[in-house]
Amino acid sequence: MTDVHTELPPRRRALLGALLLTACLASGEVLAEPSADFPSKPIQLLVAAPPGGASDAFARQFADEFSKVVGQPVIVDNRPGAGGNIAATLLTRAPRDGHTLMLSWMGNATNQTLMPDQSFDINRDFVHIAQLGAGCNVLVSRQDLGFKTLADLVAHARANPGRLTYGSSGNGSSGHLSMEMLRQRAGISLLHVPYKGGAPALTDLLGGQVQVMFLNQDSVIPYVRDGKLVPLAVTSAQRNPLFPAVPTVAEQGYPGFEVTAWSGLSAPRGTPEAVVQALHKAAIAAVSSPRFRAQQEAIGAQVVGSSQSEYTAFVRAETEKWAGVIKSAGIKAQ
Repeated sequence: MTDVHTELPPRRRALLGALLLTACLASGEVLAEPSADFPSKPIQLLVAAPPGGASDAFARQFADEFSKVVGQPVIVDNRPGAGGNIAATLLTRAPRDGHTLMLSWMGNATNQTLMPDQSFDINRDFVHIAQLGAGCNVLVSRQDLGFKTLADLVAHARANPGRLTYGSSGNGSSGHLSMEMLRQRAGISLLHVPYKGGAPALTDLLGGQVQVMFLNQDSVIPYVRDGKLVPLAVTSAQRNPLFPAVPTVAEQGYPGFEVTAWSGLSAPRGTPEAVVQALHKAAIAAVSSPRFRAQQEAIGAQVVGSSQSEYTAFVRAETEKWAGVIKSAGIKAQ
């Protein structure tokens, strides 16, 4: 599914041309006249998620602001499937001119280990332009279990090895890996029940088929408010503003524990450096807009806006971190 976001007047296009020219001068490159007109056509933004979910909403909010900066339509092209590898494969085959980009995410880093036979390398075959945003997972339990803290859950799991069940949106998902990291750090045995998506997993959590789960912070708000789910911990390094009274996992005896559901902007390897720099400047301008920031803050998400080098290092670090967790647990892709 595709969605087109608006084209703006030529003045905004001229602004991006100026950004590109500045980038080129800084890098010592001399641009031919056509390059100064970048972008010269609509930009395709590949998104490895179906329409309607949190990742899709983020992509469309970003595309709205990005199109205002670049002065061209930004087409959100939903390409779910294969754990995100359909979108990533399409990016490797796209022209290296900056007009095809991808909303990169945690799944790209984990797939490097989950799918060792994939035809590309996330750190070798892509240019990582900027990290755009990050969110946390919230560890929640059913209210009838009586858990008030993470320590309560761990104590119960130790007293009942292999009997406490947790759901996830699938093998290798953020929720699955968050719980697997906690399991390894706490030395407990849990029963994993993978689902095909977060919605059916949440339905069964509420219905009592599974007992605990890591979920995105925005998806648990109404159920915490209604008292159906009890938040025990958040996976971010700092407490989440939507749940200020809920401590982090790290605070509760597991220092260094951090899991973020992150997203960024990436292009195929070989995209000209001047174009990459212009895209970076435009991306930072987009996520810095008051409207975009307000949209993210409303759901407890963080706007990042990193440098290209920071995002490149971050993706590599995430790849290495999750490789250790996945290999230790023997996790395989579904």
